[in-house]
Order: sequence, then C-alpha cells, then structure tokens
Amino acid sequence: MSIDVGAALSNAAVIAADHEHVFHSWSAQGAPVPLAFEGGDGVELWDHDGKRYLDFSSQLVNATIGYQHPKVVEAIQRQAATLTTIAPAHANATRSLAAERIAGVAPDGFEKVFFTNGGADANENAMRLARLVTGRDKIVSHYRSYHGNTGAAVVATGDWRRVPNEFARGHVHAFGPYLYRSEFWARTPEQEAERALHHLERVVQAEGPASIAAILLESVPGTAGVLVPPPGYLAGVRAIADRYGLLLILDEVMAGFGRTGAWFAFEHFDVRPDLITFAKGVNSGYVPVGGVIISDPVAAAFDERVFPGGLTYSGHPLAAASIVATIDAMRDEGIVEHAAAIGEAHLGPALHELAAHHALIGEIRGLGVFWALELVEDPATRAPLPPAAMVRVKAGLLERGLLPFVQDNRIHVVPPAIITAADVARGAAVIDEVLTEVERG
Repeated sequence: MSIDVGAALSNAAVIAADHEHVFHSWSAQGAPVPLAFEGGDGVELWDHDGKRYLDFSSQLVNATIGYQHPKVVEAIQRQAATLTTIAPAHANATRSLAAERIAGVAPDGFEKVFFTNGGADANENAMRLARLVTGRDKIVSHYRSYHGNTGAAVVATGDWRRVPNEFARGHVHAFGPYLYRSEFWARTPEQEAERALHHLERVVQAEGPASIAAILLESVPGTAGVLVPPPGYLAGVRAIADRYGLLLILDEVMAGFGRTGAWFAFEHFDVRPDLITFAKGVNSGYVPVGGVIISDPVAAAFDERVFPGGLTYSGHPLAAASIVATIDAMRDEGIVEHAAAIGEAHLGPALHELAAHHALIGEIRGLGVFWALELVEDPATRAPLPPAAMVRVKAGLLERGLLPFVQDNRIHVVPPAIITAADVARGAAVIDEVLTEVERG
C-alpha cells in the first residue's frame, strides 16, 4: 500500500505500509512491528492515534538530549541550506569544529577523530587501527558485550548475535565481572574484580600476547545489562594491556557523552584507553554518525603511512553540525551534570525503592541515566524471569504509556538525560504498577 505523508495517518496505515516494504533488523519478518510514532518533544513521543509515551528507552539509548532540541534542529537546517554533503577527502569547517568539540571533552592527548557512520563501524575501524599499529591480529573482548553488526564488530560481540555471523577471524572472548551472576564464585566486588582480571590475564597468556593487538571492552556494558565494573577492574585491564604491550579500546558508543553523568564512562574508573569509540549520544542520534577518538601516539603512526580505510560519509556535514550543536547545548545547559544529579538524587533512589517492594527485582545497577532492573522468578535462586512474564511486563508498560528498553530478563531504565524528577517519579510509578500486576499473576 502507499501512504501520503502529507495526510492525516493512522497507526494501522503506517504499520501496514512498513510491513509491505521495510525489512527490519534482528527480526523475523512475518509479523508487523507493533508501534508507529509520528513525533516527539523532550522526553515524550506520540503516535498517529494521539497516544503519548514517556520515553524510558531513549530509543536505542541514544536520544540523550531528548527529541527535537531546537538548537540542534536549527543547526542541521542551517547546514542543509549551506552545504548538504562533501567528500571526506576535502576540508570542511563544520567537520573540523565537530572534531574540535569532541577532542575538547576527551582526555588530554586525544587530538584526532576519525568519523564513521555509527558505532559498529567505529569499533570496526578502532580494531583496524590497533591491528595496523601493532602488526598483530587477535582482539580480546567480553562474552557479555555488544559492539555492533558489521563484520568484525559482531564477532567481537559476545552475545548470541555473534554465533550466526562468525565470518571474521582473530577474535577471542573472556568473561568480564558480573557479581550478581559471578563466573568466579566471588562474594564481594573486590573478589570479582581480582578473579575476573586473573581470568583475563590467563586468556591473554594462553592466546599468546605476541598475537594480540588489543583488548576491546565497553566501559560499562550496556545491552548486556548495564554491568557497572567493580572498583579496580578497568584499571587492572589497563595494567594487563601495558604488561603485554596491547592496546586498550574502550567502547563508549552507548555509555559515552553524558549517559553515566560524565562525558565518558571511563572517567569514573581511573583508566586511560588508547582508542575511544563513540556514536549515539554524541548528537543524540539526530543524524547517523560515530567515530574513533585516537590517542596521539596511535595517530602519529599514520603521519607518513597511509591509513587503508575510509567511508563516503565520514564527517558528513549534517552530522558534524548536529555534533557541534549537541555538545554546545550539553555544555550550556549542564546536561551532563544534570544526568549525574538526577541519577544520584532521583532515578537511583526511585529504582531502589521499587526493589524494596518487589521480589521480582533481583538487582539494580547503574550510573547517571543508565540503569537496569534485573528481574528474577525467585530471589533465592536468581532464576531469570521467564520470557512469557517479560512479555507481560513490556506490554503492561506500553499500555500505560511508558516506552521501555526491555532486554532478556531486564528493564533498562535509560531515559533522556534531560528528564525531570517529576517524570522519573511518573515512570517509576508505572513500573511499580506493572510489576505488582505481574506478581499477582
């Protein structure tokens, strides 16, 4: 069927047109998508039938400054009126400004930015840089991780999506820390960090350090469950990398640019990487973009040597304009600081209050506006809440106008960083009501 975008549309019409022509990611194609959205503003979205949703998902944890931020929309419009596209081989002032803004919030000694189309190819190119600089092949990453859907990134990923896509070579996995479901029989965060580091080092030794280019980790694993690393873990990984001459790539695609209440999540953990990958929050996803922030020694390796990689849309002017406007808005409006404050004073306490009243909540983890509720069938055995019950949880949240990020047996509570205390309370009340309903059967 055909739709007229200038006419009044219903959810049913938009979903029917989508089902006819759009092939969706991570989905069997037989059933139509359940939701259709017309517009958004701030922390809310609405569909074509007029129903409004409070967004506790930030879509895919990327709408950090919310929807339709006027400064960012205006910057994209202004750039579109000036120059819509330019090849990456040419210099462009807007692209240079975007790189300057990113370098300005990165640690000292990270002056160069390689732009990509998104987070997956950011990780792809970070691994390429590490392999070229070291002359080695292997990349060590965690089993509980997600690094993207391109060739090497999906094989570096540790979850189920890797298995049907293992066409890239040179990838090795280790278990990272996850005290609630410890692989190491740990009882304290300190034990978990120590034993996970021992395990990682043994993997490096067994694989042969001379064959390993880099360790690639999400600073805070996101899709895997907002697994905030225990004290000392990331610093310990840095020490292992240094001991064996490996590079450390920290994936900040989901956790970076304000999500944890800092510009980069690794700032919480006393660690300095060699390469930083980003996307999502750098411009709230208004235009597709990602990239690699490159430490000065790695960048210098290509001063006289050609980097054998590139993308047609690397540093696209519309994306660059949205980055400049987003970072400026985040600074001017204190959005990063607000994310830290709202997480500490409102979001974290609200979720812990829920846990005090619901046996379904096994554990709460998070920082800033980056949290997860792990739901269990039995708090003693920690058996995950089964899929049928999770379907009820998701349906109940949507029915009440809360857009969730539900993954496995978890509700990821990841609203835009501009969320207010009142909206935190409103969303928590909906979760409370739904969990009460599920507990009653």
